[in-house]
Amino acid sequence: MTLGGFTSPQARVAYDATYDRGFAALPTPAEQRDVATAFGTARVYRFGEPGPAPVVLLPGRAGTTIMWEPNLPAFIARGPVYALDLIGEPGRSEQTAPIRDADDQAAWLDTVLTTLGLRDVHLVGYSFGGWLAANLAVRAPDRLASLTLIDPVRTFAPFPVPLLVRTALTLVPGIRRWARPAFLAWISGGAEVAEDDPVATVIDEGMRTYRIALPTPQLFTDAQLRGLTVPVLALIAARSVIHDGPRAAARARELLPDARVELWPAATHAIAGESAAEVNARVLEFLAEVERQERFA
Repeated sequence: MTLGGFTSPQARVAYDATYDRGFAALPTPAEQRDVATAFGTARVYRFGEPGPAPVVLLPGRAGTTIMWEPNLPAFIARGPVYALDLIGEPGRSEQTAPIRDADDQAAWLDTVLTTLGLRDVHLVGYSFGGWLAANLAVRAPDRLASLTLIDPVRTFAPFPVPLLVRTALTLVPGIRRWARPAFLAWISGGAEVAEDDPVATVIDEGMRTYRIALPTPQLFTDAQLRGLTVPVLALIAARSVIHDGPRAAARARELLPDARVELWPAATHAIAGESAAEVNARVLEFLAEVERQERFA
């Protein structure tokens, strides 16, 4: 298996400029670190001062830390936040060894948390980051205080065929120039995206300039999901194109009877941005609930 990387030095320069412009829209981080793992270095930004029960954010594909622009201020107001650029994706992390399977994905993330000295974290993942968060939870649950999954891919339901077709078109030379913007608009339910939107811009530039070489996320088995031992909040977008939202919510409720599983009827896969205030409030309410229960346990 090959490594992910930018298509050329010029592509890297163009992407870095877009990343820098997008990053300028975020609150200023208190610290940034490049954490070494067996698969490369992971760029981690810390917002706020270190403290107990930190929130750790895992973005969607090609979203980087910039994807959390609509959510970061609310989360930082609660306490310390650590945001990662994912290894094997565009951003400031660097992949140096192949990531072959779900065990490798969990291994590099576990190394990052260990190196940072983080335990009892509130892990929040969006889209592919949601799958990555659930993947760690089924393998290292003692690392987590809670798990929040925001419309996670291939966690409760498979990819639909139209998504696979449209994704493939974004990779075909000669087609991908128009396919990328169309794909991003389709993901967000047809909503018009502003040309200067920092999140959409960095995702589009990442898709244009970077070739990902990661394994396809494997759908979790019934046994894996039933075995989750941490409090779970799952926010499922009913109009999502990355899975059948009602089907995903039904499976989550069946296999995780103690989880807070919510199907948001009007939401698309862009839920964390299009409904930022509501998502922020619901996540913070869940974290406070978990911490109240821990205090009285």
